[in-house]
Formats: sequence, C-alpha cells, structure tokens
Amino acid sequence: MKIWLSMGFALALLAPGWAAAQEQQHIITMSGHGETHGQPDTAMLSAGVSVDAPTAAAALADANKNMQAVLAALKKLGVADRDIQTRNFSVNPQYANGNGEAPRMTGYQVTNQVQVRLQDISKLGPALDALVTAGANQINGVNFSIHDPAALLAEARTEAVTDARTKAETFAKAGGVTLGSILSITENGNSGPRPVVFAAPMMRAASVPVALGEEAVGADVTITWEIK
Repeated sequence: MKIWLSMGFALALLAPGWAAAQEQQHIITMSGHGETHGQPDTAMLSAGVSVDAPTAAAALADANKNMQAVLAALKKLGVADRDIQTRNFSVNPQYANGNGEAPRMTGYQVTNQVQVRLQDISKLGPALDALVTAGANQINGVNFSIHDPAALLAEARTEAVTDARTKAETFAKAGGVTLGSILSITENGNSGPRPVVFAAPMMRAASVPVALGEEAVGADVTITWEIK
C-alpha cells in the first residue's frame, strides 16, 4: 500500500509537466517577414567649415565668419532653427615634419560642423549648392528617411502575418493537420526605414543632382497556432 501510494503521488507530481509536454505537441510556430517601400521625404546632412591659420585666434575668426555665412544660407532656404544643431567644434594645433627634425607647430585648425535636417526634401539640392557656395568645405554624407512610416509599417506587418500563415499552412498540410486558433503573435522588432537601391527620380538644383532612391520598411513576426 505504501509503495502504491508513493507511485501515485509521483505520477501526480509529474502530471502537470506531462500535460504541458502533450500540449506542446499540438502547436505550430512560424515566423514571417513583410517589407514595403516608399520615397523618402526627409534628409539629414552634416556640413561645416575647417580653417587653418598661423594662430588659434586667426583660425577661429575665419571659421566663425565662414560658419555665419553657412548658417545664413540655410536660413535663406527656410531651414528652421530647430533643424540646425552644432555637432562638432574643435581647435587643434598643426605640426610639420621634415628632414629628420622634431615636429614643429605650424599653426592651428578650427573645425565647426552642424547637422541639418531638411523636412522639405526638395530643398536638398539647393541646400548642398548653397552650403558650398557659402564656404562649407566639409559635407559628410546625406541620410534619407521617411518622417512618418506608420502606414508603410502597418502594410509590412500585414505582409509579415500573411507570410507566417502561408508557411504554417504549408507545413500543416504536409503534416496532415489543420491550423486552429492563434495562441500568440510576437513582433520581433521592425527594421524601420532603410535605403534600398531602385531606379529613382533625380532632382537637379544648380550644379548638384540628387537621386532620392527609396526607403524600405520591414516587419518580422512570430505566430503560434494550435493545430487540429
């Protein structure tokens, strides 16, 4: 009797785990990916001035003058103050080496850079031309984005769910079962807007042609169904 009771108690302890294991055999989990594309409507660029002079004061004075011209050019294009932000300012001594001699200081270099957000992307070409004309001798890349990707993201999510369901139905059919109710849906993080290479319209402003390309917005989901 004691042995029978002990075995019964052990089975009772194992029953929840055993039931959970059985439940796991009646589900299918599948991941899906969706992706949509749209033309960017916002541009970010870094621009600035770098000036060398015999003294730090002279380099700073020239850099200030050039940067004031750069900022004035941006304001003339209608770029708001909130869309212009100083990101780098430095003063560095400059050295020369030669003929096996010890390095000697030749002057100073002052660098001042701002990050510019263009919410009217049609101003990108004119902005690049105006910046260079105003004295900017450093323009470090242009990044495109979509200001409000919500609609594209919703479409990508729908495609991701459809992709996961299509895969699950294929596996279920091959396994001789059918899909039941959805037990869980998890989004695995969306990729957000990212550049993709497509034939793109080109804007021209003065001497600066600009190709917009497209941005991709992606979504990934993992869905679990019960199977019958």
